[in-house]
Amino acid sequence: MKLHEYQAKQIFSQYGIAIPRGRVASTASEAKSVAQELGGRVVVKSQVLVGGRGKAGGIRLANTPSEAEEVATQILAMQVKGLPVRKVLVDEAATIVEEIYLGVTNDRGARSPVMIASSEGGIEIEEVARIMPERLFRITIEPLLGLREYQARYLAASIELRRELWREFVGIAQGLYTAYTESDATLAEINPLVITGDGRLIALDAKMVVDDNALFRHAELAEMRDFDEEAPPEREARKYGLSYVKLDGDIGCMVNGAGLAMATMDVIKLFGGEPANFLDIGGGAGADKVAAALGIILSDSNVQAVLFNIFGGITRCDEVARGILMALKEVSTDVPMVVRLTGTNEAEGQRILAEADMLTAGSLSEAAQTAVSLANERHSV
Repeated sequence: MKLHEYQAKQIFSQYGIAIPRGRVASTASEAKSVAQELGGRVVVKSQVLVGGRGKAGGIRLANTPSEAEEVATQILAMQVKGLPVRKVLVDEAATIVEEIYLGVTNDRGARSPVMIASSEGGIEIEEVARIMPERLFRITIEPLLGLREYQARYLAASIELRRELWREFVGIAQGLYTAYTESDATLAEINPLVITGDGRLIALDAKMVVDDNALFRHAELAEMRDFDEEAPPEREARKYGLSYVKLDGDIGCMVNGAGLAMATMDVIKLFGGEPANFLDIGGGAGADKVAAALGIILSDSNVQAVLFNIFGGITRCDEVARGILMALKEVSTDVPMVVRLTGTNEAEGQRILAEADMLTAGSLSEAAQTAVSLANERHSV
């Protein structure tokens, strides 16, 4: 679950990380009032759960309350990467001397958290890693020990931070790591962490992603979920308990089991195709759940073919077959589909599909090749 910038800042401030004075506004007049309270230059920042806000014009400087109102009017009327802006954060403008990146995330290879720092703050960390990898420094954190002071000092020295700021930097690094662990986050990031004109370190921007599977432990974080900012397919998937991630390809995938879903995507790519999504319907999926999953897949206009790969264990093949037909009654589509069913009630599932003239395959390789061919045919028309 992604948090808005203002939400992440609120959490970081609870762990001793300095943030600018500011408040969220839903209207331009509220933005003007906040700017008046702050009594000076402000930054008006769109609150959407995607990156690239600055490049899209969603972050603007305002020198007066009236200008803040004008800027907020413009930002609240825009969309950033297809998401409408419904709130803005009005922060006190800071005099920036230097910008630093500081973040902590999971390193699955090391099976431990990793903290990353760079003197190139304000730039996406992936871009820094690509063009200036020598400016990127990381330390692996032993979960049983937590972040040690010497590790934070190592990062401070590596990014050539002024010595008089080391103590403050260490406190911020430890606060960030504690916020990360206690919130069950998968990412906690400050970009940029700035050195101001009066020599302070302030988190000018904040980003946080919380593990969905841990939200049962964090009712206060679960309440922060902004359903309006999520893509409609993701909201629909969550309603039915489906694991869905949209991708950039053109072959829709419906599979039961995360491992099988990833293997299916790999086989599609092996035969020259590109998966349009990751979608795991889970075990024991009934016809209604299958119908909902197919509706979500077909809501993507990029999808040119759909591949079903179902291994019937807890999930029964006949239930999946009925779900497919149920969905096709509700959703009118000319997108071709190929179904591979094997396992529990396989014969019954195959019979149901055969009576409906659905295209089937005996193996995953055959199903993937057929799906790629069907998608290519539609592209060539």
